[in-house]
Amino acid sequence: MAGRVIRAKLNGTERDIAVEDHVVLLAMLRGLGLIGAKLSCDAEVCGACTVLLDGRPVSACTTLAIEADGRAIETIEGLAIEAASASGAPRLHPLQQAFIDNFAFQCGYCTPGMILAAKSLLDERPRPTEAEVRHWMDGNICRCTGYQTIVDAVLDAAGRGAP
Repeated sequence: MAGRVIRAKLNGTERDIAVEDHVVLLAMLRGLGLIGAKLSCDAEVCGACTVLLDGRPVSACTTLAIEADGRAIETIEGLAIEAASASGAPRLHPLQQAFIDNFAFQCGYCTPGMILAAKSLLDERPRPTEAEVRHWMDGNICRCTGYQTIVDAVLDAAGRGAP
């Protein structure tokens, strides 16, 4: 088995990471202790494994880890780091808080992927319409909630100025 070392900016920190050529990004992240992204469909249709690669949502279950070489990876765990208070203590990202305030999750399995997909939307369109939110979030499936609370949470976070 051929392996290599990739260099990636993982949640804001440059890292050298040893990976085998066949390993998918999700397995690499979980091997590093980042367990927010979940395996569900294993076929790039549910969104539970969504992470951001250079700010764009990708399915970590089908993206090879070597594709992250030289790129920035952001996971749900990185949002707490990004949103750290002035004292350095982690705090919730406005999207995370909006999901709580709007009861936008039940079991939570899909929530990390939902939040990262929403973050990429708000990074691109800080004030989306409801229709834009619904279209953007179309690749993320939730089997517990009605989608309205998720849309409400994204719009609420946009109102709070969350990128």
